[in-house]
Parts: sequence; structure tokens; C-alpha cells
Amino acid sequence: MRPRFVVGKVVGAFSTLVFVVVVNFFLFRVVNDDPVESLFRGRNLSIAQKDRLREQFNLDGSRLEQFIAYVRELVRGNLGLSLLSKRPVTTEIREALWPTILLVGVATTMAMVIGVVVGIHAGWRRRSTFDLTSTTVSMFTYSVPDFWLGMLFLGLFSVNLGIFPTGGLEDAGSTATGLAKLLDQAHHMALPAIVLAIAYVGEYVIVMRSSLLDTVSEDYLQLARAKGLRDADVRRKHAVPNALLPVVSLSALNFGFVLSGSIAVESIFSWPGLGQATLEAIRGPDFPVLQGLFLLFSAALILANLVVDLVYGLLDPRVQAQ
Repeated sequence: MRPRFVVGKVVGAFSTLVFVVVVNFFLFRVVNDDPVESLFRGRNLSIAQKDRLREQFNLDGSRLEQFIAYVRELVRGNLGLSLLSKRPVTTEIREALWPTILLVGVATTMAMVIGVVVGIHAGWRRRSTFDLTSTTVSMFTYSVPDFWLGMLFLGLFSVNLGIFPTGGLEDAGSTATGLAKLLDQAHHMALPAIVLAIAYVGEYVIVMRSSLLDTVSEDYLQLARAKGLRDADVRRKHAVPNALLPVVSLSALNFGFVLSGSIAVESIFSWPGLGQATLEAIRGPDFPVLQGLFLLFSAALILANLVVDLVYGLLDPRVQAQ
């Protein structure tokens, strides 16, 4: 891979991140000029107490002084203190990070594997019963809101049938450890993961099918058949590897969205992840936590986009010459 290509993509990603940091700071100052005054409205606090809170949360001084302090602390890995819990924002985010990676990561992986396999078979058997059925189902699942699907599955499989828990990461008051704890968490995660996988899988099926249909008409496939290769070998060795390029981009970007969680599904199933943390911070409102979450989500997507560009350049050298 050309060093100039790599350096250009890295510099572009870093520039975007710098822009996000600037917007992240000033956006929340525009939304609320004085979070302390809004949060403690109606409480019997003196002016001196409010001033101490502003100093504690780096809200005193001019906008420029606040921005310099914000960048300085950001470089140190300090995202400030939560207005609600008075705990470091990094601690709040870290505690909600792994439940989201576990839930949304597993759901995205399931959707990607199932969607790619179904999309390959649907595209290779165009206009077959399998193609028509899978395309129809994919369009339906892609258009159905995940919160509606979550409420439907929760009512059916948790409330009525009692197969899965109604929510949470594990049973309340559970003292299980080791394998028993993992099985308990997997039992709680199963239903929300299935809901998210169903909501995501249609996108992969549609993209994979469309990409394979474009590839099938290429001349090199006709040449491969003319050389006597079996139809299965033509698909496996020539058609699928080239048709996977758009899916690689989609997969990397979707994994970039993993950290943003799923606010609706996590809220429905009371899953203690980043989506639930975002909802609670909005209700607060807890602006330092919202700032930290916004920065994390943006950085994850920027990193995912950088990975897409580099992988695409590696898989298709023609991209590097552009």
C-alpha cells in the first residue's frame, strides 16, 4: 500500500476528529449556556455554592478559557465529571461500554454472517423462489422499526411465554460467578441480540444480493465458465470475492456504529449499555456525559471509516491511484 495514500487517509481522519472536538465543545454551550443553573433550578443554593459547582465542572471563565481547559483535559483522558452522579465521565462510559460491545457486537456479527450467506444464494439464484422470498423478508425486516420489534418480542417471549428474562444484564441479586454468570448474561442478552440481528440482517442481504448481481454480468465470469470451471467454483473463487467489496465497507461502518449502541432496544430491555446511558443523560440533562458519548461515537465512526478506506485500498489497488 502506498505510503502517500495511507498518510492522506490518516491526516484526513485526524482533521475530522479535530473538527468534531471543536463542534462537541461549542454545540453543548449553545444548547445550554449555564448547565449548573438549569440543573439546580428550584434548589436552595447560594450564589457561592453555584460558583463552586461551575468551577468544579470547568464552567467558569470565558469561552476560550473553557475550551483550552477542555482540550487540555481531553488530551489527558479526562472528560470531566457527571453533573448527576458527580463521578468521572470516563467511569460512566467505561461501565456501559462492554455491555454495548457485547450486545450490539454479537447482533451485528450474526446479521452480517446470515445476511451475506442469504444474499449470495439469492443473487446467484435470481428470480428463484428463494430469491423472491428472502428479498421480501429482508425488505420487511429492514423497514420494521427495531423498537416495535423489541416490544413485540418482549411481550411474546418474555411476558407471555416466559422463555427469556424481561430485561437487565443478569438476574437481580445474582451471586453467580464463572460459567454460571456467563450463561445468565447470555440468557439475558439472547432476546435483544436476536431483535437487533433481525433489524440489521435485511441490509446485508440487500447489499450482498445487489453486488453479486452486478458481478455476475462481468466478462471474466463468462471466461471462467468457458474454461470449464464448475458453477460452484465460479461463484466461490471469482464472483463472491469481488462482490464482497461493498459488504466489507458496510460491515466496517456498522461496527463503527456498535459503540453508539441502540437506544431504543437497550431502553426496552433495560440493558445497561451506552444507548441506555445516552437516554439517561438526555433526561438529566447531563451535558458532560453527553459530550463524552458524542465524542466517543464520532471517534468510533471516524476510525471505522479510516479502516474502510485502508482495507478498500488494499483489496482494490485502483483506489490508491485516485
